Amino acid sequence: MPGRLPVDEQLDTLRAMLSRNDVLMEVLTRTATLELPGWYVTAGCLFQTVWNMVTDRPPTHGIRDYDVFYFDGADLSWEAEDEVIQAGREVFAGLPAEVEIRNEARVHLWYEDKFGVPCPPYASTEAAIDSFAATTCCLGVRLEAEGRWRVYAPHGLADVFNLVVRPNPVLAPRSVYDEKAARWLEHWPELTVLDWPRPR
Repeated sequence: MPGRLPVDEQLDTLRAMLSRNDVLMEVLTRTATLELPGWYVTAGCLFQTVWNMVTDRPPTHGIRDYDVFYFDGADLSWEAEDEVIQAGREVFAGLPAEVEIRNEARVHLWYEDKFGVPCPPYASTEAAIDSFAATTCCLGVRLEAEGRWRVYAPHGLADVFNLVVRPNPVLAPRSVYDEKAARWLEHWPELTVLDWPRPR
């Protein structure tokens, strides 16, 4: 039960499990060459790799794409972000998976149109990760100098290891949580999905 290990051992277990996903390791290694400010590989590709390891599935089972977040507040134009996206297409060429790159400094410019609720400007990539619809999603990893792993997990790792999906009602509407949870249950029926909190 890795969710009951001390935190330092949980981090070692996380690294060991994520390292089993060769596609993820390529995404991490190649993203590092882009030298993006404040970057993380984040969300589904991380916790779903763990779910696959815990449930004895192939490492890439059910993973739809690989998300790369970075934070560049110096230029909020679409053109600047698209330049990074195009550079990423070259770097990730040949990978058997889609890699989606987003500048989290720009999210407030389009979030309301897509999800129906306003999003205040983020101050960092970490702040963006904090706002995912489920605490399980709030996870980011990047490779730093000499192969050091930087892991951002504001809600810890126990729920990830224990297959618990817990709502994080700080920004995204309930519909986003419900849609994601339903899709995840199709691939990982062992999940325990907790209910969205009722309004007080």
